[in-house]
Amino acid sequence: MLEGFPHDYLITVELILVRHALPVRRENTDGPADPELSEAGLKQAEHFADWMSAEHLDAIYTSPMRRARQTADPLARRKNLEVTVVDGVAEWDQHSNEYIPVEELKAANDPRWREIMDGGWTSEEKPEDFHDRVISSIEGIIAANAGGRVVVTCHGGVINEFLAHVLGIPGNQFFYPNYTSIHRVAASSRGHRSILSVNESGHLRGTGLPVGLFHG
Repeated sequence: MLEGFPHDYLITVELILVRHALPVRRENTDGPADPELSEAGLKQAEHFADWMSAEHLDAIYTSPMRRARQTADPLARRKNLEVTVVDGVAEWDQHSNEYIPVEELKAANDPRWREIMDGGWTSEEKPEDFHDRVISSIEGIIAANAGGRVVVTCHGGVINEFLAHVLGIPGNQFFYPNYTSIHRVAASSRGHRSILSVNESGHLRGTGLPVGLFHG
């Protein structure tokens, strides 16, 4: 039991949501873009794995999208754990035929970056459907791991949606998760959800690798 929590507030799961590392730019593909990690992104994933390797983990889950799966792989090797793919934590733009890192959009003063930061929605999937699949999928992971600590490598939109749900605010893109940033949620058997940390990015400090829009 965590110090400072009431006796009936039983913490059963530490959920660790992780945004994927930096992918390559891919545009106008025949079918979903689904980019792989860039060279910098592969290094970010290794630093993330080194950072997390000292913690006990019971399970690792990932979005089916390539950038999330590749982010999970180094950690899975270090912890000797299988990675479970969960379709429901794919990003809202999973079927888009392009992927342009928002930092590149911002550097080019492309109006699409402001649209993204303002919560613009360009997916064929309805926002309410995205919300429902993200919440139900993550709650399913929590239910399957009572007493455990689990990592889910996923996407900025997914992390925004779940944390907004925990906070009870509209599920817009209310903050920017850095690449391989760590977001911890305590989930109790009584249904309580409490955010423990947001945007942990200490593993990228001093590496010279890109962090995201905001370097701190």
